[in-house]
Amino acid sequence: MKKIILLSVFLVGQIFYAQTETAQVVKDTTYWTKKGAIAVLGSQSSFSQWQAGGSNNLAINGSINYDINYKKADWVWDNKFIAMYGINKIKGEDQRKTDDRLEINSILGKKAKGEWYYSAFTNFKTQFDTGLNPKDETERISHFMSPAYWQTGLGMLWKKNDNLKVNIAPATARFIFVHKHFTEFSESFGVEQGKNMRFELGAAVNAYYKVQVMENFTIENILNLYSNYLEDPQNVDIDYQLNAVLKVNKYISTNLTFQALYDDNAFKGFQTRHTLGVGLNYMF
Repeated sequence: MKKIILLSVFLVGQIFYAQTETAQVVKDTTYWTKKGAIAVLGSQSSFSQWQAGGSNNLAINGSINYDINYKKADWVWDNKFIAMYGINKIKGEDQRKTDDRLEINSILGKKAKGEWYYSAFTNFKTQFDTGLNPKDETERISHFMSPAYWQTGLGMLWKKNDNLKVNIAPATARFIFVHKHFTEFSESFGVEQGKNMRFELGAAVNAYYKVQVMENFTIENILNLYSNYLEDPQNVDIDYQLNAVLKVNKYISTNLTFQALYDDNAFKGFQTRHTLGVGLNYMF
């Protein structure tokens, strides 16, 4: 009987220990926070004997905006993935893209004091599809990985929370990649003729602010600044993006995206784009 009792106590102890270990493993997953949204926006116009005129057209825009962040003790690691693509088809004309963006951001921080962290970051940007010259649509001026921008650097991160943070990196390397067929006869996106890469060393500032205006209305602001120490440091490259989402219900929302770019290597002036539409929106 004693042996049975001792065996029973041993088994109960093992079960309790295993449950404790399992609970600890589950608890560890709470250090990760994941959230994101998939949106598909569309519009369609059709005309038949419409005397005021008009062309049948179809437009579709899709986007993925996903965050995966980690926080444990003195360490934080924030990651963001953004992908956008849109097309527009007008009857009698070739299909054109209206949106095209692929971006990955990652920041690793080790607490210094208060809300400040020593940081290391990386940022990668490119596009999915071929871009055509708006003045001559037979001429390709870009495509996947041409151009591609990669920044990486060291600095300091100020992080209030996941919705408000600024990373300042005074030691940042930037690489610009293009295929050689774009630099065969002249420079392209700042890359010299005959080459396929440009190296820059400078300072970068990356800021993120997301505000919930009301229960179903959020606005996300993303700002990237870069100054090249090696050439015209006063010409600061600017990349600002605003994403506003007004939820109608769990699956339907109105989405507004606005982006403004300034990069004198690519274009001597501001580039802007915006999309506005109502469509399906899935939060996960």
